[in-house]
Order: sequence, then C-alpha cells, then structure tokens
Amino acid sequence: MSTQIGLWIDHRKATIVAMTEQGAQTSEILSDVEKQLWRSGDSPVKGSYESFQVPADDSRQRARTGELNTYYDEVILHIRDADSILIIGPGAAKHELQQRLAENRLGVKVVGVETVDNLTEPQLVAKVRQHFAA
Repeated sequence: MSTQIGLWIDHRKATIVAMTEQGAQTSEILSDVEKQLWRSGDSPVKGSYESFQVPADDSRQRARTGELNTYYDEVILHIRDADSILIIGPGAAKHELQQRLAENRLGVKVVGVETVDNLTEPQLVAKVRQHFAA
C-alpha cells in the first residue's frame, strides 16, 4: 500500500496525518518562528530611541525567512517518503511549503493544496481519509 499524507500547516505548527496499512497515524511539528518580530533596545519612554538600537526590517525579515525555511525542511524530512501529499492550512504557509517541496524535487507528490481553517485532529484525519478515498 502506498503512503498517503495529509498535512495541516501554518507558521506555528504542522500536523501530519499518515494513512498507512495500520490506519491513520498523526504527528505534530512545532516551529520556533516568532509570530511577531520584536525590536531590540530600550523603550522610547525611558530615553532616546536611536536608530542604531533598532535592527533594520530587512535583516529581521531575512532572519524570519531563515527560521521558516528550517521549519519547512524539518516538515519535509517527515513527509518526503510519501507517495502523495495533501497540503491544507489557513494562510500562506501551505504555498510556501509547496514551493519548498518543488525546490527539493518533491513537488510532483503534491496532489492538492486547500485553504482550510483550524481543524481538530479527528476532523483533520476525517478530511484526509475522505480526500484519499475518492
């Protein structure tokens, strides 16, 4: 039997549902990516807020992109042996992962990308099971 994987992903976590001969097996990967990029330095209320105390936005964005790529690479390690992959999620992370899979020559395994809001684990398992039963 082929391994079919359904994956719910956003920038904070990924929930993987692997459909195997033994049934559905789920696992979760948490990212270390900060939700909000914070500025370093003291508060302007406490004194002067000079520009050299604040990192440039582009350098902070590059750091966040690097953290996201590390997170996506970890997810890819868990799903790379699948025969088919369904990617679902609420935001841009699903498309970013799909692009990362294509860069790793695994894009042909992606059978669908869907926008879906937060799901409980049983709802996710049912959605993956329904998708691959068709």
